Amino acid sequence: MSMEVADCVKGHVVALPFPTRSLVNPMINLCKFLASRTPDDLIITFVVTQEWLGFIRSYAKPHTIRVATIPDVMPPDGQTAHDVPGFVEAIATVMRPTFEQLLNQLEPPVTAIVADANLVWPAAVANLRNIPVALLWTMSASSFETYRQLDILAPGPDRRLSVHLLDEQADEQIQRISSLQLTDLRKLLYESDLRFLKMSLDCIPGLAKTDCLLLNSIQELEAEHIDYLKAIFPFRLYAIGPAIPFMELEPPRDSSTANSDHIIKWLDSQPEASVLYVSMGSFLSMSRPQMEELASALKSSGIRFLWVGRSDVKWLREKCGDKGLVVPWCDQLKVLCHVSIAGFWSHCGWNSTLEACFAGVPILGFPIFLDQFSNCRHVAEEWKNGWKVGGERSENFVTKGEILKVLKMVMEVESEEGKKIREKAKELKALFRGAISKGGSSDMNMEAFVKDMI
Repeated sequence: MSMEVADCVKGHVVALPFPTRSLVNPMINLCKFLASRTPDDLIITFVVTQEWLGFIRSYAKPHTIRVATIPDVMPPDGQTAHDVPGFVEAIATVMRPTFEQLLNQLEPPVTAIVADANLVWPAAVANLRNIPVALLWTMSASSFETYRQLDILAPGPDRRLSVHLLDEQADEQIQRISSLQLTDLRKLLYESDLRFLKMSLDCIPGLAKTDCLLLNSIQELEAEHIDYLKAIFPFRLYAIGPAIPFMELEPPRDSSTANSDHIIKWLDSQPEASVLYVSMGSFLSMSRPQMEELASALKSSGIRFLWVGRSDVKWLREKCGDKGLVVPWCDQLKVLCHVSIAGFWSHCGWNSTLEACFAGVPILGFPIFLDQFSNCRHVAEEWKNGWKVGGERSENFVTKGEILKVLKMVMEVESEEGKKIREKAKELKALFRGAISKGGSSDMNMEAFVKDMI
């Protein structure tokens, strides 16, 4: 950074995401929101571990966002998915000192820190340096409320100690919780890998040290939960979502590059509302037998599809037939906003749920763990912009016949149930577009956050 630019800088924000794709993405989008409101007098240093540098370099970002790296928390050959306790422990013990060393070296001096709430220690680091700190909760406000209740009920290192509190006779011991949220609590404890659950629960007590909490949601979607959280916490809360790359949906200025993406070109060639988009996120996925059952159903149905198969692309191409496209990865929000997309088979991760709501696309929910069950329940029972596919437990196998029934509902234009859900999806789309528009709830909350903290 030149001396001239440094001289005009009024603030220097350091942003620190949790080093996984589903958590890096909301943080970089939040930084872009910040940069768009303070175009010249604020610089943002986005801090990632070395393994993430290649991904971040390829992301479009304004000149006021610069990237700094700290060492990887585990060796390059470390298998994070198979050593979650080791990964979480390394983040706590290895990542903090290297981050603090970086803070000592950064110029100009850091004036604020924005960190992922799942990182237990950034608020403590900021407090020691007398730097304002904001934590970003990347799941729903509802899930935050559920985690907080579970932290109260099942404290300590062994979160199973208080599982008995969740039986039917103990419901009255839980303050301000509905029967539906109680269901979410039970699912978290009985359906989820406790290694992941403990990671999220451990961050709750540390929130007492933050100056404010940023919620990746919109006020109108979760008003009751957001208002309750605002009432019980001493720090400020801002619903600034959706932290998805909607600013990058503007058409390219150069029309010659507008359709350079082969996936978009393929979608352009499909009829309107005719394609099922299938993606199970960036981490876990369906079992091989379940994927094969879905592939067989798609092949029999003749429905056009776009399937993000990650490492299973070659195998899926052999199983699915020739009515669709199987790719390792795609620009999901651009795909969901394409007019040819009629439905989204999803794991109901929060990022994917927000993107589907923003795009107005019905969701076929197939949750696997953690907050995905709660998100799917909201989709199917409260917002009514989708269905839950299959049974109540994650290990339930969904047969080809069951899948074909659900596909018929979402993909057939004349389906009465499908019409209702498509209408709800359109209503949510309008809700989201209103929130981010000038004077909308998220726009105003972002403005308030910048004035109060930055």
